[in-house]
Amino acid sequence: MNDDLLIKDIMSKPIAIAKSAVITEALDKMLDEAADPLIVTNNGSVVGTISRKAIADTLGSKKTSTLSPTQIHVANRIDEAFTSAYPDEPVDVLIPLLQEYKIVVILDSDHKLIGKVDATDLLKVIKPDVPAEKIMQVPHTIHPGERVVHLRRRMLDEDVTKFVVTDDGGIVGVVTETDIARSLREFRSTVEDNHQEHRVRNLYVSDIMTSPALTVKKDAVIDEVVDILVNRNISSIPVVNDQKLVGLISKESLIVAL
Repeated sequence: MNDDLLIKDIMSKPIAIAKSAVITEALDKMLDEAADPLIVTNNGSVVGTISRKAIADTLGSKKTSTLSPTQIHVANRIDEAFTSAYPDEPVDVLIPLLQEYKIVVILDSDHKLIGKVDATDLLKVIKPDVPAEKIMQVPHTIHPGERVVHLRRRMLDEDVTKFVVTDDGGIVGVVTETDIARSLREFRSTVEDNHQEHRVRNLYVSDIMTSPALTVKKDAVIDEVVDILVNRNISSIPVVNDQKLVGLISKESLIVAL
């Protein structure tokens, strides 16, 4: 690690949204800017964050099923717990912060928002020195024929945001909270309210998954894995051995390994 490296040397542009904005605007901004979560502001001050998972949970909830997505505001799903740092602090202070939070908000001496650091920003300059197989996580899998309502239930119950989609032992895709948020936003915007409950039960994982899935081999060099996650801006990647799924490496597991 470069002891002279400061937060201001690696921080990136903050991607923020107003507390009063609607969640469809937040989701569009997340997808356009490849950001998750967004920093939420109110009258110029940081008040929290909002994630794709929070939006997916909201759009899939029966509590909001009678509302158009354009009637649900960011304020309804804001996470007020966030952490911050200052630009002249050393980069190593970010490691424990990013092991607990998905994003670190960077403030100036007047407590004004000037930047952010997330796992992608940090991994561009610092990589763990461990074999890829040592930081693999147990992958969660789901069949492409499963209903999306069951997928969402599993995400909530198991606190998982990404599933590897498998069929007959082979990997056919991946599905994340982003896929759920995007598909439910489109679904609720196009299907009439009185048909939604019936139609959503006929939405399957195969309808919303990303396919084909990127994978890395079990013996991959860790720098190669990091480069894929950073350059493709994806949160995790399945690990295979002889074409068989054996694990998952995520940005979070890489940060923990630092």
